Amino acid sequence: MRSHITLDPILKQQLRVIGKADLVLGIPSFNNVTTIAHVVRAAQAGLTKYFPGSRAVLVNSDGGSTDGTQEAVREASVGDSRSILASHPLFPVHRIVTPYHGIPGKGSALRTIFQAAQELEATACAVVDADLRSITPAWMDFLLGPVVHEQFDFVAPLYLRHKYDGTITNSIVYPMTRSLYGLRVRQPIGGDFGLSRKLVSHYLEQDVWDTDVARFGIDIWMSTTAIADGFKVCQAFMGAKIHDAKDPGLQLAQMLQQVMSAFFDLTLAREETWKTIRGSVPVPLFGMEHAVGLEPVKVDQARMTRSFQSGLRDLGAIWSLFLRPEVMRGLQTMGSEPASGFHIPMDLWVRTLHDFALAYREKTIGREHLLQSLTPIYLGQVASFMVQAREADATEAEALLEDLCLAFERLKPEFVDLWERPGRRP
Repeated sequence: MRSHITLDPILKQQLRVIGKADLVLGIPSFNNVTTIAHVVRAAQAGLTKYFPGSRAVLVNSDGGSTDGTQEAVREASVGDSRSILASHPLFPVHRIVTPYHGIPGKGSALRTIFQAAQELEATACAVVDADLRSITPAWMDFLLGPVVHEQFDFVAPLYLRHKYDGTITNSIVYPMTRSLYGLRVRQPIGGDFGLSRKLVSHYLEQDVWDTDVARFGIDIWMSTTAIADGFKVCQAFMGAKIHDAKDPGLQLAQMLQQVMSAFFDLTLAREETWKTIRGSVPVPLFGMEHAVGLEPVKVDQARMTRSFQSGLRDLGAIWSLFLRPEVMRGLQTMGSEPASGFHIPMDLWVRTLHDFALAYREKTIGREHLLQSLTPIYLGQVASFMVQAREADATEAEALLEDLCLAFERLKPEFVDLWERPGRRP
């Protein structure tokens, strides 16, 4: 059942004037004045260079910025196109700056972009984050090319990121998504995607836009929906993702709770899809992976270790309500380990997340409190990885993550067995 969608009247009039478009590039934003002009210029240049015969529309869906973000979009320009483009554009790139309506959040912003793409009958749509500093014109080709030329429905980004960046993806979302649904989509919450007209319509038909998906969790919902509903999925190598990276110990707790709420809700909704899947397979990759320069990410590993150990003291009684006894004992053994040698075994981390998923399903404790209590253990897992990867280069760090993915796949039958026994208690 499709949820009610209302477009802003001014946007609707702008779309009527344009009529139809081949491509739509959406940029959701909120107070991104320092970066969005660069994103707009790179996107315009890429649309014009790689799709010169296509009618393209750039839609900035803004959440009420007060820092001049919308003005920056209006003023952004690629300058003299002939000096920077390989071919002369046949059509200009239209720019639309519009507020979005509904529940505040990125999902509502994307809903506006998707509805605009549907109204314009666009063949393909791409969305990119507004805080990117590494976006280049070629990103338009990477995200839209597989849809336009190869009939893929969903293009996920593949970035090279610093080994300490993307910790929620690396520690939880990638290995769990891969083990549940069987496809190796490396960055399922990457923020930048390419979409077919068919998939855009499918998203809009889902009755989620008045739920928390519209507030948060939209990226993992988009990826999971495309994978679980059988759409044609690929990845495109984008080079480096350089944005405003966050210290996991200071800035990611709220994001963790939001992403995991959406992730566990999807796990509940899609159980008949994932329970029978074993192992995983790669998806097609466009572009050639190559080494790129990455900015360092500042982290405080000792602080994260202390957060885990404080959580063990303060939350241990709560964790014991739903963690298996052997899992709880395993965590307790690390209560006094020094930060320099702190280590959570992979199987213990996998079983911990599985127990959290089961507790979320059974509502053993309130779901909000359950997810809040995950934060110290997540920080402990990140601290543990940092110890393991301290001297590792990018390839070696990725190998450690591959080992974690294989642990999730190996322990999945155990998880499915527990899942099929409702009411299980430690």
